[in-house]
Amino acid sequence: MENEIRCYANISAEAFNTEKKVTDTATDQLDVEVAVLKIFKKFEKEASIDPDLPLLNRRVHSKQLKIWLKTLPKGYECLDASRPWLVYWILHSLWILDDMPDSETLSDAVQFLTHCQHEDGGYGGGPGQHPHLGTTYAAINSLAIIGTDEAYDSIDRSSLQKFLWTLRDVDGSFALHKGGEQDIRGAYCAISVAKMTNTYTDLLFDKTAEWIVGCQTYEGGFAGCHGMEAHGGYAFCGIASLALLNRAQLCDVEALLRWCANRQMRLEGGFQGRTNKLVDGCYSFWQGAAFPIISAILSQDRKELIETVLFNQGALQEYIIVCCQASEGGLVDKPGKARDIYHTCYTLSGLSIAQHGTGAGDPFVVGSPRNELNRVHPLHNVAPHLVYNAVHYFIRHPPPVKDKN
Repeated sequence: MENEIRCYANISAEAFNTEKKVTDTATDQLDVEVAVLKIFKKFEKEASIDPDLPLLNRRVHSKQLKIWLKTLPKGYECLDASRPWLVYWILHSLWILDDMPDSETLSDAVQFLTHCQHEDGGYGGGPGQHPHLGTTYAAINSLAIIGTDEAYDSIDRSSLQKFLWTLRDVDGSFALHKGGEQDIRGAYCAISVAKMTNTYTDLLFDKTAEWIVGCQTYEGGFAGCHGMEAHGGYAFCGIASLALLNRAQLCDVEALLRWCANRQMRLEGGFQGRTNKLVDGCYSFWQGAAFPIISAILSQDRKELIETVLFNQGALQEYIIVCCQASEGGLVDKPGKARDIYHTCYTLSGLSIAQHGTGAGDPFVVGSPRNELNRVHPLHNVAPHLVYNAVHYFIRHPPPVKDKN
Protein backbone atom coordinates (compact mmCIF):
# COMPACT_ATOMS: atom_id res chain seq x y z
CA MET A 1 0.00 0.00 0.00
CA GLU A 2 2.81 2.42 0.85
CA ASN A 3 4.37 1.82 -2.57
CA GLU A 4 1.04 2.57 -4.30
CA ILE A 5 0.65 5.81 -2.37
CA ARG A 6 4.23 6.85 -3.06
CA CYS A 7 3.70 6.16 -6.77
CA TYR A 8 0.50 8.20 -6.72
CA ALA A 9 2.28 11.06 -4.97
CA ASN A 10 5.02 11.10 -7.62
CA ILE A 11 2.52 11.11 -10.48
CA SER A 12 0.39 13.81 -8.85
CA ALA A 13 3.40 15.96 -8.05
CA GLU A 14 4.33 15.91 -11.72
CA ALA A 15 0.73 16.73 -12.73
CA PHE A 16 0.63 19.70 -10.36
CA ASN A 17 3.98 20.95 -11.63
CA THR A 18 2.76 22.00 -15.08
CA GLU A 19 4.57 25.35 -14.87
CA LYS A 20 7.76 23.78 -13.46
CA LYS A 21 7.30 25.86 -10.33
CA VAL A 22 6.72 24.51 -6.82
CA THR A 23 3.95 26.39 -5.01
CA ASP A 24 2.49 26.10 -1.51
CA THR A 25 -0.96 25.57 -3.08
CA ALA A 26 0.18 22.51 -5.04
CA THR A 27 2.28 21.09 -2.19
CA ASP A 28 -0.52 21.44 0.37
CA GLN A 29 -3.02 19.86 -2.00
CA LEU A 30 -0.72 16.91 -2.62
CA ASP A 31 -0.17 16.43 1.13
CA VAL A 32 -3.93 16.30 1.73
CA GLU A 33 -4.49 13.85 -1.13
CA VAL A 34 -1.78 11.51 0.17
CA ALA A 35 -3.23 11.65 3.71
CA VAL A 36 -6.77 10.98 2.46
CA LEU A 37 -5.61 8.19 0.16
CA LYS A 38 -3.94 6.41 3.09
CA ILE A 39 -7.17 6.59 5.07
CA PHE A 40 -9.25 5.34 2.13
CA LYS A 41 -6.85 2.44 1.50
CA LYS A 42 -7.06 1.39 5.14
CA PHE A 43 -10.85 1.72 5.05
CA GLU A 44 -11.03 -0.37 1.87
CA LYS A 45 -9.42 -3.32 3.68
CA GLU A 46 -11.71 -2.96 6.72
CA ALA A 47 -14.84 -2.64 4.55
CA SER A 48 -14.01 -5.89 2.74
CA ILE A 49 -14.50 -7.63 6.11
CA ASP A 50 -17.39 -5.57 7.56
CA PRO A 51 -20.15 -4.71 5.03
CA ASP A 52 -21.75 -2.21 7.47
CA LEU A 53 -18.83 0.17 7.06
CA PRO A 54 -18.49 3.10 6.98
CA LEU A 55 -20.18 3.72 10.31
CA LEU A 56 -21.09 7.12 11.78
CA ASN A 57 -20.19 7.07 15.48
CA ARG A 58 -23.32 9.01 16.37
CA ARG A 59 -23.42 7.99 20.05
CA VAL A 60 -19.86 9.23 20.62
CA HIS A 61 -20.61 12.53 18.86
CA SER A 62 -23.83 13.07 20.83
CA LYS A 63 -22.08 12.42 24.12
CA GLN A 64 -19.36 14.94 23.32
CA LEU A 65 -21.85 17.57 22.13
CA LYS A 66 -23.82 17.31 25.38
CA ILE A 67 -20.60 17.78 27.35
CA TRP A 68 -19.80 20.89 25.27
CA LEU A 69 -23.29 22.26 25.90
CA LYS A 70 -22.61 22.28 29.65
CA THR A 71 -18.84 22.87 29.81
CA LEU A 72 -16.51 24.19 27.11
CA PRO A 73 -12.74 23.63 26.93
CA LYS A 74 -10.53 26.59 27.84
CA GLY A 75 -9.64 27.05 24.17
CA TYR A 76 -13.16 28.35 23.49
CA GLU A 77 -12.54 31.51 25.54
CA CYS A 78 -11.72 33.26 22.27
CA LEU A 79 -15.36 32.71 21.20
CA ASP A 80 -16.84 34.65 24.12
CA ALA A 81 -18.51 36.96 21.58
CA SER A 82 -19.99 33.98 19.71
CA ARG A 83 -21.85 32.14 22.44
CA PRO A 84 -25.25 32.00 20.64
CA TRP A 85 -23.38 30.40 17.74
CA LEU A 86 -22.06 27.73 20.09
CA VAL A 87 -25.59 27.05 21.33
CA TYR A 88 -26.88 26.78 17.76
CA TRP A 89 -24.05 24.58 16.49
CA ILE A 90 -24.50 22.16 19.39
CA LEU A 91 -28.32 22.02 19.42
CA HIS A 92 -28.53 21.68 15.65
CA SER A 93 -25.94 18.89 15.64
CA LEU A 94 -27.88 17.05 18.35
CA TRP A 95 -31.10 17.48 16.39
CA ILE A 96 -29.48 16.04 13.27
CA LEU A 97 -28.28 13.08 15.35
CA ASP A 98 -31.79 12.71 16.83
CA ASP A 99 -30.56 13.01 20.41
CA MET A 100 -31.84 16.28 21.84
CA PRO A 101 -31.16 17.30 25.49
CA ASP A 102 -33.87 17.11 28.15
CA SER A 103 -36.49 19.85 28.54
CA GLU A 104 -34.77 21.42 31.54
CA THR A 105 -31.52 21.86 29.63
CA LEU A 106 -33.42 23.37 26.69
CA SER A 107 -35.22 25.79 29.02
CA ASP A 108 -31.84 26.81 30.45
CA ALA A 109 -30.68 27.52 26.89
CA VAL A 110 -33.72 29.77 26.35
CA GLN A 111 -32.90 31.69 29.53
CA PHE A 112 -29.29 32.12 28.48
CA LEU A 113 -30.27 33.43 25.04
CA THR A 114 -32.73 35.82 26.66
CA HIS A 115 -29.80 37.33 28.57
CA CYS A 116 -28.02 37.80 25.22
CA GLN A 117 -30.98 39.77 23.79
CA HIS A 118 -30.22 43.49 23.61
CA GLU A 119 -32.71 46.15 24.65
CA ASP A 120 -32.22 47.82 21.24
CA GLY A 121 -33.16 44.59 19.47
CA GLY A 122 -31.27 41.57 18.24
CA TYR A 123 -28.81 39.39 20.13
CA GLY A 124 -25.23 39.97 21.17
CA GLY A 125 -22.44 37.43 21.41
CA GLY A 126 -23.09 37.13 25.15
CA PRO A 127 -24.97 38.88 27.96
CA GLY A 128 -24.44 42.63 27.83
CA GLN A 129 -22.73 42.58 24.43
CA HIS A 130 -23.77 44.72 21.47
CA PRO A 131 -26.22 43.10 19.02
CA HIS A 132 -24.87 41.50 15.85
CA LEU A 133 -26.72 39.97 12.89
CA GLY A 134 -24.66 36.77 13.02
CA THR A 135 -25.40 36.02 16.65
CA THR A 136 -29.02 37.12 16.13
CA TYR A 137 -29.37 34.51 13.36
CA ALA A 138 -27.77 31.87 15.61
CA ALA A 139 -30.07 32.75 18.53
CA ILE A 140 -33.25 32.67 16.40
CA ASN A 141 -32.27 29.33 14.87
CA SER A 142 -31.52 27.94 18.33
CA LEU A 143 -34.91 29.04 19.64
CA ALA A 144 -36.61 27.53 16.58
CA ILE A 145 -34.83 24.23 17.26
CA ILE A 146 -36.02 24.29 20.88
CA GLY A 147 -39.48 25.06 19.49
CA THR A 148 -41.41 25.68 22.72
CA ASP A 149 -43.77 28.56 23.50
CA GLU A 150 -41.19 29.71 26.04
CA ALA A 151 -38.58 29.86 23.28
CA TYR A 152 -40.81 31.67 20.79
CA ASP A 153 -42.19 34.13 23.35
CA SER A 154 -38.70 35.06 24.56
CA ILE A 155 -38.06 36.92 21.27
CA ASP A 156 -38.82 40.65 21.35
CA ARG A 157 -39.86 40.91 17.71
CA SER A 158 -40.79 44.58 17.87
CA SER A 159 -37.25 45.59 18.83
CA LEU A 160 -35.85 42.92 16.47
CA GLN A 161 -37.52 44.55 13.48
CA LYS A 162 -36.26 47.98 14.53
CA PHE A 163 -32.76 46.51 14.87
CA LEU A 164 -32.91 45.17 11.31
CA TRP A 165 -33.89 48.63 10.07
CA THR A 166 -30.86 50.22 11.75
CA LEU A 167 -28.53 47.93 9.79
CA ARG A 168 -30.09 48.47 6.37
CA ASP A 169 -28.43 50.80 3.85
CA VAL A 170 -30.22 52.64 1.05
CA ASP A 171 -28.76 50.25 -1.55
CA GLY A 172 -30.45 47.27 0.14
CA SER A 173 -27.32 45.89 1.80
CA PHE A 174 -27.05 45.11 5.51
CA ALA A 175 -24.23 45.73 7.96
CA LEU A 176 -23.51 42.95 10.42
CA HIS A 177 -23.67 45.42 13.29
CA LYS A 178 -23.87 49.18 13.79
CA GLY A 179 -20.88 50.67 12.02
CA GLY A 180 -19.79 47.22 10.84
CA GLU A 181 -18.95 45.74 7.47
CA GLN A 182 -21.64 45.29 4.84
CA ASP A 183 -21.48 41.94 3.16
CA ILE A 184 -23.68 39.15 1.89
CA ARG A 185 -23.71 37.38 5.27
CA GLY A 186 -25.56 40.36 6.72
CA ALA A 187 -28.20 40.23 4.00
CA TYR A 188 -28.71 36.48 4.47
CA CYS A 189 -28.92 36.62 8.26
CA ALA A 190 -31.37 39.53 8.12
CA ILE A 191 -33.62 37.81 5.56
CA SER A 192 -33.54 34.43 7.33
CA VAL A 193 -34.33 36.00 10.71
CA ALA A 194 -37.10 38.19 9.30
CA LYS A 195 -38.71 35.28 7.46
CA MET A 196 -38.51 32.96 10.47
CA THR A 197 -40.00 35.50 12.92
CA ASN A 198 -42.62 37.07 10.62
CA THR A 199 -40.93 40.48 10.80
CA TYR A 200 -40.27 40.48 7.04
CA THR A 201 -41.66 43.27 4.85
CA ASP A 202 -40.99 44.11 1.21
CA LEU A 203 -39.98 47.64 2.21
CA LEU A 204 -37.31 46.40 4.63
CA PHE A 205 -35.69 44.38 1.85
CA ASP A 206 -36.23 46.78 -1.04
CA LYS A 207 -33.24 46.54 -3.46
CA THR A 208 -31.61 43.77 -1.38
CA ALA A 209 -31.97 41.16 -4.13
CA GLU A 210 -30.36 43.51 -6.66
CA TRP A 211 -27.47 44.19 -4.28
CA ILE A 212 -26.94 40.45 -3.75
CA VAL A 213 -26.89 39.75 -7.50
CA GLY A 214 -24.10 42.33 -7.78
CA CYS A 215 -21.98 39.97 -5.64
CA GLN A 216 -22.06 37.16 -8.25
CA THR A 217 -18.61 36.90 -9.83
CA TYR A 218 -17.31 35.96 -13.28
CA GLU A 219 -16.73 32.41 -11.94
CA GLY A 220 -20.42 31.96 -11.13
CA GLY A 221 -20.17 31.91 -7.33
CA PHE A 222 -20.95 34.77 -4.98
CA ALA A 223 -18.46 36.98 -3.16
CA GLY A 224 -18.90 38.67 0.19
CA CYS A 225 -19.41 42.01 -1.50
CA HIS A 226 -19.08 43.55 -4.96
CA GLY A 227 -15.75 42.97 -6.71
CA MET A 228 -14.40 40.25 -4.40
CA GLU A 229 -13.64 36.51 -4.88
CA ALA A 230 -16.32 33.80 -5.02
CA HIS A 231 -16.49 31.75 -1.81
CA GLY A 232 -18.59 28.78 -0.67
CA GLY A 233 -20.11 30.40 2.40
CA TYR A 234 -20.95 33.56 0.50
CA ALA A 235 -22.35 31.54 -2.42
CA PHE A 236 -24.73 29.79 -0.03
CA CYS A 237 -25.76 33.12 1.50
CA GLY A 238 -26.35 34.56 -1.96
CA ILE A 239 -28.52 31.83 -3.46
CA ALA A 240 -30.36 31.12 -0.18
CA SER A 241 -31.17 34.83 0.20
CA LEU A 242 -32.46 35.13 -3.35
CA ALA A 243 -34.57 31.98 -2.89
CA LEU A 244 -36.05 33.34 0.35
CA LEU A 245 -36.82 36.61 -1.45
CA ASN A 246 -38.27 34.65 -4.42
CA ARG A 247 -35.88 36.56 -6.72
CA ALA A 248 -33.49 33.78 -7.76
CA GLN A 249 -34.26 34.44 -11.43
CA LEU A 250 -32.13 37.60 -11.18
CA CYS A 251 -28.86 35.65 -10.91
CA ASP A 252 -27.11 33.32 -13.34
CA VAL A 253 -28.19 29.98 -11.84
CA GLU A 254 -26.46 27.87 -14.48
CA ALA A 255 -23.12 29.59 -13.81
CA LEU A 256 -23.56 29.09 -10.07
CA LEU A 257 -24.32 25.39 -10.60
CA ARG A 258 -21.18 24.98 -12.71
CA TRP A 259 -19.05 26.75 -10.08
CA CYS A 260 -20.48 24.68 -7.19
CA ALA A 261 -20.07 21.39 -9.06
CA ASN A 262 -16.42 22.19 -9.74
CA ARG A 263 -15.78 22.66 -6.01
CA GLN A 264 -16.21 18.94 -5.27
CA MET A 265 -12.74 17.44 -5.06
CA ARG A 266 -11.86 14.61 -7.44
CA LEU A 267 -10.07 12.36 -4.92
CA GLU A 268 -11.27 13.48 -1.50
CA GLY A 269 -14.98 13.67 -2.40
CA GLY A 270 -15.58 16.67 -0.12
CA PHE A 271 -15.86 20.29 -1.17
CA GLN A 272 -13.35 23.12 -1.26
CA GLY A 273 -14.54 26.65 -0.44
CA ARG A 274 -12.77 28.48 -3.25
CA THR A 275 -10.90 27.70 -6.45
CA ASN A 276 -7.46 26.17 -5.74
CA LYS A 277 -8.15 25.74 -2.01
CA LEU A 278 -8.11 22.60 0.11
CA VAL A 279 -11.04 20.36 0.95
CA ASP A 280 -12.85 21.35 4.16
CA GLY A 281 -15.63 19.48 5.98
CA CYS A 282 -17.71 22.60 6.68
CA TYR A 283 -18.23 23.17 2.95
CA SER A 284 -20.15 19.91 2.92
CA PHE A 285 -23.01 22.19 3.92
CA TRP A 286 -22.04 25.58 2.48
CA GLN A 287 -21.47 24.11 -0.99
CA GLY A 288 -23.68 21.03 -0.62
CA ALA A 289 -26.81 22.92 0.44
CA ALA A 290 -26.65 25.09 -2.67
CA PHE A 291 -27.55 22.07 -4.83
CA PRO A 292 -31.09 21.35 -3.51
CA ILE A 293 -31.77 25.10 -3.66
CA ILE A 294 -30.60 25.22 -7.27
CA SER A 295 -32.65 22.09 -8.09
CA ALA A 296 -35.77 23.76 -6.67
CA ILE A 297 -35.12 26.90 -8.73
CA LEU A 298 -34.58 24.93 -11.93
CA SER A 299 -37.73 22.90 -11.21
CA GLN A 300 -39.74 26.13 -11.09
CA ASP A 301 -38.30 27.30 -14.41
CA ARG A 302 -38.92 23.96 -16.14
CA LYS A 303 -42.30 23.28 -14.47
CA GLU A 304 -41.20 19.78 -13.43
CA LEU A 305 -39.56 18.33 -10.34
CA ILE A 306 -35.84 17.74 -10.78
CA GLU A 307 -35.03 14.62 -8.75
CA THR A 308 -31.44 14.27 -9.98
CA VAL A 309 -28.90 15.22 -7.34
CA LEU A 310 -26.35 17.49 -8.96
CA PHE A 311 -23.28 16.37 -7.01
CA ASN A 312 -21.74 13.04 -5.99
CA GLN A 313 -23.65 12.17 -2.80
CA GLY A 314 -21.71 8.96 -2.13
CA ALA A 315 -18.29 10.58 -2.43
CA LEU A 316 -19.22 13.35 0.00
CA GLN A 317 -20.62 10.88 2.54
CA GLU A 318 -17.50 8.73 2.33
CA TYR A 319 -15.22 11.73 2.86
CA ILE A 320 -17.18 12.82 5.95
CA ILE A 321 -17.63 9.43 7.60
CA VAL A 322 -14.25 7.93 6.71
CA CYS A 323 -12.01 11.00 6.96
CA CYS A 324 -13.67 13.57 9.23
CA GLN A 325 -14.70 11.75 12.43
CA ALA A 326 -12.65 12.28 15.58
CA SER A 327 -12.51 9.06 17.58
CA GLU A 328 -13.24 10.93 20.83
CA GLY A 329 -16.30 12.66 19.33
CA GLY A 330 -16.83 15.63 17.04
CA LEU A 331 -15.85 16.15 13.42
CA VAL A 332 -12.94 17.85 11.71
CA ASP A 333 -12.12 20.00 8.73
CA LYS A 334 -9.78 17.41 7.18
CA PRO A 335 -7.46 14.62 8.37
CA GLY A 336 -4.84 15.95 10.77
CA LYS A 337 -6.97 18.85 12.01
CA ALA A 338 -8.44 19.15 15.50
CA ARG A 339 -12.15 18.63 16.07
CA ASP A 340 -14.31 21.66 16.86
CA ILE A 341 -17.97 22.53 17.35
CA TYR A 342 -18.27 24.59 14.14
CA HIS A 343 -17.02 21.81 11.88
CA THR A 344 -19.07 19.23 13.77
CA CYS A 345 -22.25 21.20 13.00
CA TYR A 346 -21.68 21.99 9.34
CA THR A 347 -20.11 18.66 8.45
CA LEU A 348 -23.10 16.81 9.93
CA SER A 349 -25.42 19.26 8.13
CA GLY A 350 -23.67 18.46 4.86
CA LEU A 351 -23.92 14.74 5.54
CA SER A 352 -27.68 15.14 5.99
CA ILE A 353 -27.90 17.07 2.72
CA ALA A 354 -25.90 14.35 0.95
CA GLN A 355 -28.22 11.65 2.26
CA HIS A 356 -31.50 13.39 1.50
CA GLY A 357 -30.53 15.15 -1.74
CA THR A 358 -33.35 17.17 -3.25
CA GLY A 359 -35.87 15.79 -0.76
CA ALA A 360 -37.55 13.71 -3.47
CA GLY A 361 -37.49 9.94 -3.23
CA ASP A 362 -35.85 7.71 -0.65
CA PRO A 363 -32.68 8.77 1.19
CA PHE A 364 -29.36 7.56 -0.20
CA VAL A 365 -27.30 6.44 2.79
CA VAL A 366 -23.73 5.18 2.46
CA GLY A 367 -22.77 2.42 4.89
CA SER A 368 -25.01 1.19 7.67
CA PRO A 369 -28.69 2.29 7.58
CA ARG A 370 -28.01 3.58 11.11
CA ASN A 371 -25.97 6.36 9.49
CA GLU A 372 -29.14 8.13 8.33
CA LEU A 373 -29.51 11.57 9.89
CA ASN A 374 -32.51 13.83 10.35
CA ARG A 375 -33.29 16.07 7.41
CA VAL A 376 -32.35 19.77 7.40
CA HIS A 377 -33.95 22.69 5.57
CA PRO A 378 -31.31 23.88 3.07
CA LEU A 379 -32.36 27.56 3.31
CA HIS A 380 -32.17 27.91 7.10
CA ASN A 381 -30.14 24.85 8.22
CA VAL A 382 -32.85 23.93 10.73
CA ALA A 383 -35.17 20.93 10.45
CA PRO A 384 -37.97 21.65 7.90
CA HIS A 385 -40.81 21.08 10.33
CA LEU A 386 -39.15 23.31 12.94
CA VAL A 387 -38.98 26.14 10.39
CA TYR A 388 -42.67 25.54 9.61
CA ASN A 389 -43.62 25.50 13.30
CA ALA A 390 -41.80 28.76 14.04
CA VAL A 391 -43.14 30.59 10.99
CA HIS A 392 -46.72 29.58 11.70
CA TYR A 393 -46.45 30.40 15.40
CA PHE A 394 -45.30 33.92 14.57
CA ILE A 395 -47.96 34.34 11.88
CA ARG A 396 -50.56 33.62 14.55
CA HIS A 397 -48.82 36.06 16.92
CA PRO A 398 -47.78 39.11 14.84
CA PRO A 399 -45.43 41.68 16.44
CA PRO A 400 -47.28 44.71 17.81
CA VAL A 401 -45.46 47.29 15.64
CA LYS A 402 -45.98 48.98 12.31
CA ASP A 403 -43.28 48.73 9.69
CA LYS A 404 -41.44 52.03 9.62
CA ASN A 405 -37.87 53.25 9.44
